[in-house]
Amino acid sequence: MATQQLQLPIAPPPAPRGGADARAGGLVSHRSGFWLVAYAFAVLMAFSAVPTPLYVLYARRDHFSGMTSTLIYAAYALGVIGSLFLLGHVSDWVGRRRVLLPAIAASMASGVIFILGESVPALVVARILSGVAVGMVTGTATAHLGELHARHHPDRSPRRAQLVAVAANLGGIGLGPLVSGLLAQYAGHPLLVPYLVFEGLLLAGSAAVALAPETAALPPEPVAYRPQRIAVPREARGQFAAAAVGGLVTFAVLGLFTSLAPAFLAGTLHDASHAVAGAVAFGVFAAAATAQIALMRLSVRSTLAVGIGLLPIGFGILSAATWFADLPGFVVGGLVTGAGAGLVFKGVLATSMGLAPAHARAEVLAGLFLASYIGLSVPIVILGIASQYVSTRAETAVFAAAVTLAVLVTAAKLLARRPDAAGPTAR
Repeated sequence: MATQQLQLPIAPPPAPRGGADARAGGLVSHRSGFWLVAYAFAVLMAFSAVPTPLYVLYARRDHFSGMTSTLIYAAYALGVIGSLFLLGHVSDWVGRRRVLLPAIAASMASGVIFILGESVPALVVARILSGVAVGMVTGTATAHLGELHARHHPDRSPRRAQLVAVAANLGGIGLGPLVSGLLAQYAGHPLLVPYLVFEGLLLAGSAAVALAPETAALPPEPVAYRPQRIAVPREARGQFAAAAVGGLVTFAVLGLFTSLAPAFLAGTLHDASHAVAGAVAFGVFAAAATAQIALMRLSVRSTLAVGIGLLPIGFGILSAATWFADLPGFVVGGLVTGAGAGLVFKGVLATSMGLAPAHARAEVLAGLFLASYIGLSVPIVILGIASQYVSTRAETAVFAAAVTLAVLVTAAKLLARRPDAAGPTAR
């Protein structure tokens, strides 16, 4: 029996409301708009990770502990969660651009606070704003890319739109710390220059979105606001619970490298280079995105199996490198772990899409992302608290064991999916 390919269904959308004009207010074609929106998506996601290699400098300037750094990071995750359910679905009613442009404005406001603020409360507010922007843009930009591609190539597979969305999302998050780390290390004024550079990039992203065509099929009448609903069909709750655990674990893994890795590099490995801290975070997210793209033709089951196999291997290398304070081993462990996390998340995302009927996909995905962003915040806060009482070596070993156990416990449920539940293949 032929296995089905891992695809997120993106159907060609109906024409926007009120539009004989195929460009729906845009100044460029759907093809050009696709790449402009991809640029804006990548820049906003990159900005969300700009502070990653700079936390050590903030701690030195404002005299706070690693626990405070962890709480500042958790504020970002809370901003994402709140925005995801309060604002992330609004573009279905008001249009993609009317959500993307305020999201970019929120990111720019966050950058201004980072530049002008010189206190922990200011950092918390800046991170919350950045999280709000990410919650607004993630689903909206992904939908916009799919619709722009479908308008330009209505008879083609949505694979390119999916590939570009993955690259913009995870690749963008990886590029943020890489660029900010290099600028902080070599350009001088490390708490100023990275934000000025990204303010310019975000401004260009705002112009890019303004030029792109609108694609949302808006309702004929105004819709009364309501928060995003979270619903899972009763018969699918067992498998969905396994998928939710998978999402929580993968985001916890990725969150480890964007919150605690820079401090670990400086404290345990005695490498205070901002460029190295940024490059390590970039490598983890780049590995996640590259693995997803390279293995995109695998079935859902095979994708999950490879990812589940890579996670324990990566954490084993990472734990050994932590124990022996070995930087090359730490990097290799991060790359393997990142690749595994990326594949597991792609698999659980497709699993959730396959479990949901067409009319309930948004609600099911809302539940998956809720679990995932809990994984991005709660385990990292626990690790931050634990770091006050136990060594980094012990902490990493326990975290690795917990992740491996959670993945193995849910593996049987995730891998038991029927081949026909994987969602439609590309035509």
